[in-house]
Amino acid sequence: MNLGIPPQNPNLAGSQEAIGCHVGPSVRLSVTHGLKQYDVAVPPQISIGDLKKVLAQQSGLDPANQKLLFRGKEKEDSERLHTSGIKDMARLVLLEAPRSQEEKPQEEKITPEVARACEAIARVRAEVDKLADKVSTLEAAVNGHKKVDEKEFIVLTELLMVQLLKLDGIEAEGEAKIQRKNEVKRIQNLVEATDVLKVRYNNPFVDQGRSVQATPQTDWATFDSGSGQTPQPHAPQPATQITENWERFD
Repeated sequence: MNLGIPPQNPNLAGSQEAIGCHVGPSVRLSVTHGLKQYDVAVPPQISIGDLKKVLAQQSGLDPANQKLLFRGKEKEDSERLHTSGIKDMARLVLLEAPRSQEEKPQEEKITPEVARACEAIARVRAEVDKLADKVSTLEAAVNGHKKVDEKEFIVLTELLMVQLLKLDGIEAEGEAKIQRKNEVKRIQNLVEATDVLKVRYNNPFVDQGRSVQATPQTDWATFDSGSGQTPQPHAPQPATQITENWERFD
């Protein structure tokens, strides 16, 4: 992730002028765009319109086709960070707006409900990022034949399932539904990876292909779309015994 402002680009004339006049600390912003996250540092007096120009360099979206949401509300181009409550370490959501009614006549309006759902999903994504790092650390330990407390596999799986429960409790439509489905698939992959690591750790002399087959297949067929009815995870149990179905989120 790039931190800071791209130095030279003709599309940034207005924003670069505002940045060049700034003396003092910048505000650091975390902007979620689908499965991506952009970290930027800009002057607190910068306008939303100029911030969109900065984000255009990372997202590839024309500023005119961007919608920036803060606390569930779309911000206008004329608003400035320091007068609209956007402070250091604030989180924003970037969505793509229709280029024109002719190009996207069926484009749905970003409602406050969709905006709130996107922000809720972004918070879950941040937690899953941390858990993904733990899976990577666990994988390095298993590959290095290091001693691992078997509880780590169980706890990690249960923490991932907690994030799944959070996703199931989010009412999502449109763009938010797509983001939620993508995050569910990501959690699924992490849970299955943890299952495989546990089997490999307990059977170090079994080749990886066989150890994957030795992991019972998880059945995800009964999840619905964010109904909040996801079965609660039981008390600590082997990760391979989890039987929730990911496809409920389709």
